[in-house]
Amino acid sequence: MYSSVKTKLVLCITLLLVLAGCDNKTSNQTTVPTVTIEHEQGKSVVPLNPQNVAVFNIATLDIMDALHIPVKAVPQSSVHLPTFLAQYGSNEYTNVGTLFEPNYEVLSSIKPDLILAGGRSHDAYKKLNEIAPTISLEVDHNDFLNSLTERVNQLGTIFNKQDDAQKLITEFKQKIEQTRAKTANEGTALVIMINGGKMSAYGPKSRFGFIFDQLGFKPAAVFTEAGPHGNAVTAEFILSVNPDWLFVLDRDTAIGRTEAESAQQVLNNTLIQKTNAWQHNHIVYLDSTSMYIAGGIQTYSQLMDQINTLLAQPTP
Repeated sequence: MYSSVKTKLVLCITLLLVLAGCDNKTSNQTTVPTVTIEHEQGKSVVPLNPQNVAVFNIATLDIMDALHIPVKAVPQSSVHLPTFLAQYGSNEYTNVGTLFEPNYEVLSSIKPDLILAGGRSHDAYKKLNEIAPTISLEVDHNDFLNSLTERVNQLGTIFNKQDDAQKLITEFKQKIEQTRAKTANEGTALVIMINGGKMSAYGPKSRFGFIFDQLGFKPAAVFTEAGPHGNAVTAEFILSVNPDWLFVLDRDTAIGRTEAESAQQVLNNTLIQKTNAWQHNHIVYLDSTSMYIAGGIQTYSQLMDQINTLLAQPTP
């Protein structure tokens, strides 16, 4: 009888220990809060306030930097970052390849909670999404301001920065209105990019259409198509449309290429010198690295600062 009681006591103690272990196991399991984000590639469930984040889209990095969102990894190989994002080229951040070709081995090793893709890494989305939840927060240039607002607010939601996101957007829209109020009587404009000595132009609703669509400059020419590298133009064409303002991007400078003629050299010819833009000292050389490589909210805010400074100067 004593043996039987002892056996039952041991079984009871064992059962209690097992139950206690189960309780501890349950209490140690935490559910990570998530949010569903609609983006260029569809809808994705992503963790809220992730701490280990890789960013492949420099426009998204531009916005995240403005919101002071911490980043773990960025592509650094063959990447020419604008000055205001230069810190992301340091060894403080893990190098996960190039903008076009992620280093999947390194990326897997850091076990990111979230990957921000899109832009030049568009084609890598599927493989990136196999490593961690991946979203492509592209900004739609056909609906720039609404699209940018949505992207800023989405990042604010994911990283618990909703108030900061709202403040950032409010200030940005106010700056647009202040700048637009000064451009009403500034005549026409043309946005061109110079690449290897050749010129291409952009109009409204294009990659660099912000100058027209948001700031109110009147286009000197209308283009039926606008690919990522614009519409090929010549000095003769620029003189024929005779813009009052000429906004210039130097792609060679943007990507760190030094062997080609500079934008200033290409435009220093007798045809361009006959334009209103040249005559009135209204040829504006933009921060090409910022505009071409980044293109987020800080990029366009700095562009407006540059334009406002020029608008405040007397016309010769």
